[in-house]
Amino acid sequence: MGLKDRVKMKKFDVIGVGLSAVDYLGIVDEYPPPADKKVLMKQFTRQGGGPAATALVALSRLGAKTAFVGKMGDDESGNLMKSQLAAEKVDVSQVVTEAGVSSQPAFIVVDQATGSRTIFWSESDVSPLRASEMDREFITSARILHLDALQMEASLTAARWAKEAGMTVVLDGDTMRPGIDELVRLTDVLIASQNFAAQFTGMADPKEAMQKMRSLGPEIAGITLGADGCILSWEDTILNKPTYSVEVVDTTGAGDVFHGAFIYGLLENWSLEKTADFANAVAAMKCRKLGGRAGIPTLDEAMAFLEH
Repeated sequence: MGLKDRVKMKKFDVIGVGLSAVDYLGIVDEYPPPADKKVLMKQFTRQGGGPAATALVALSRLGAKTAFVGKMGDDESGNLMKSQLAAEKVDVSQVVTEAGVSSQPAFIVVDQATGSRTIFWSESDVSPLRASEMDREFITSARILHLDALQMEASLTAARWAKEAGMTVVLDGDTMRPGIDELVRLTDVLIASQNFAAQFTGMADPKEAMQKMRSLGPEIAGITLGADGCILSWEDTILNKPTYSVEVVDTTGAGDVFHGAFIYGLLENWSLEKTADFANAVAAMKCRKLGGRAGIPTLDEAMAFLEH
């Protein structure tokens, strides 16, 4: 049974299980060498982050009904993450709040001269989301389940529930963790970063890596290639889709937004070529502003961009 045949009317279009964080981002003229030095940030912002959470924000702005399932601390950062998701119309009713712990921060320095990023991050005090902390009925109340594999126990359980309920499982392949092999086998659509694809398959060539990933179970496999767009494989087809040229300010979250936009195309039953093109466009538009979420367009804005 194909992906389109399994789409059913549900309470949500997409439920995401994964990580949420707070990103502190600043732009500097150029990244300084090691030295006792003060550097002026030309722009500064604080935004919610995390792969699954940001993908859901993209989907929500495009018009999809979404919900996030994850775990946060009861600190100011946790409250900020939750309130920002709610403000984007992402349902947070199943977010677990853990008392007395600090949520995960990331400090991101963007070098204006090169466009490169340096990311400093810290392990969160928040314990991993457990399967027992999720509601099976809620998880299966969506058409699509989106996972970032950063809450492995919860992701595996949610994927099993989703498969039994006939849902489509989409995986953002970006981080190698124990259990990832089993999670890939439970996945219908796997879109991976180039680094993950090479590490996971042991193959440097993206097309070979993509085919290897598909052989493990996903009906659709793809790899994001940054400025070179993406490649995609399904049935007997391999598609290489270039991205769009924009004035790049910051690429933080571009992959997360790509996933959200790609899932939107699946929801709309678009051809995979149109879906990949749309995802490239939305991810490129995001890069015009600082942070993973500030530049995410609405559906009307994305369509207007594609028409020009």
